[in-house]
Amino acid sequence: MSDTFNNLGICPEIMGVLDRLRFTIPTPIQHQSIPAGLAGKDIIGIAQTGTGKTLAFGIPMVQRLQTIPGRGLILLPTRELALQVNETLQRVARPFNMSTAVLIGGESMFHQIASLRRRPRVLVATPGRLLDHMQQKLVSLEDISVLVLDEADRMFDMGFAPQINQIIRRLPTNRQTLLYSATMPHAIVNIATSHMKLPVRVEVAPSGTAAENVEQEIIVVEKDAKQALLETVLLENEGTVLVFSRTKIGARKICRNLSFKGHKVSEIHADRSQAQRKQALAGFKTGRYRILVATDIAARGIDVKNIGLVINYDLPDNSEDYVHRIGRTGRAGLEGKAISFATPDQRWDVKDIEKLIRKTLKIVSLPGSSSFIESAAKSAPGRTRSFKPRRGHTPRFRRFR
Repeated sequence: MSDTFNNLGICPEIMGVLDRLRFTIPTPIQHQSIPAGLAGKDIIGIAQTGTGKTLAFGIPMVQRLQTIPGRGLILLPTRELALQVNETLQRVARPFNMSTAVLIGGESMFHQIASLRRRPRVLVATPGRLLDHMQQKLVSLEDISVLVLDEADRMFDMGFAPQINQIIRRLPTNRQTLLYSATMPHAIVNIATSHMKLPVRVEVAPSGTAAENVEQEIIVVEKDAKQALLETVLLENEGTVLVFSRTKIGARKICRNLSFKGHKVSEIHADRSQAQRKQALAGFKTGRYRILVATDIAARGIDVKNIGLVINYDLPDNSEDYVHRIGRTGRAGLEGKAISFATPDQRWDVKDIEKLIRKTLKIVSLPGSSSFIESAAKSAPGRTRSFKPRRGHTPRFRRFR
């Protein structure tokens, strides 16, 4: 692989922008995607989160839109991810006076309409809000020449398949389509066969592979003991922490309890306004909050450097979301850690995760959870260990004995 962006076909003007931004070494997905993207080919990119996919499709889009008519459209599953992608894309596009418009729910329609009237060259949108504008005849897709479906599997998981199909039917057939995903479910295969032209497949890790530089372990704990366990884990680990809850009610409760204990914590979930979500994420990035509690709405929309620990307070509803959650740590080649809480009746959920990531997870034994541990040990002897609190720290699990 090339050690720099040279010899990938990038024009000198964009190379100058990358040099000023100090982007010098392409990630594997960038190295494999950029030449095909610049050649106008359709691409299916399989890569984990945090691998640099935005520049993998952003550089070809910006360069091609300087030489071909039409506009670009980037579809994403969440508001946070749309804002994140737009921020990165703008760093490359702004020097060429290539404006963008972000069309997402939870923000002012008035301001979005104003941005559309300025005829932006690239639309960055979530499917639902884009359809709102289309139904009001505020935006036309007849001139879209480059389409990007980012985090495509997540969009289908969230039930956006009807909206995506409705949007694609309104696009010109003569276009370039770039599809990026961490996994490859049947819905994406159907998109590829129905709406893409001989796509080039780019895969930097097997579908469903978890990041190799993330240390992972499962702690088996009774449901009513999770909060005490969370307190101990937070004391045992330093740095920023992202905590995932399965429900927004659970996220509120976790945040409230941690705040009562004196932790600097905020929350992101569907019941929070866009302004509140922005404030929480900004505070987490700047260090105002050490802990951010989130539902899966944020699993792929948080781009924060150096998250030291991801805690799955609840296991996700599906195994694929496990990969996306832990992908928030260990980004850009850094080391990371992920700890997941599992109740004794979730043994098969853990096995499903292991099957997907093709890896046996380390299971940590706590008093009161022997039934799970014993069954796991029978299937993989020697994989369990006992939880040992930090020296000088009082164990918080005596009530389970």
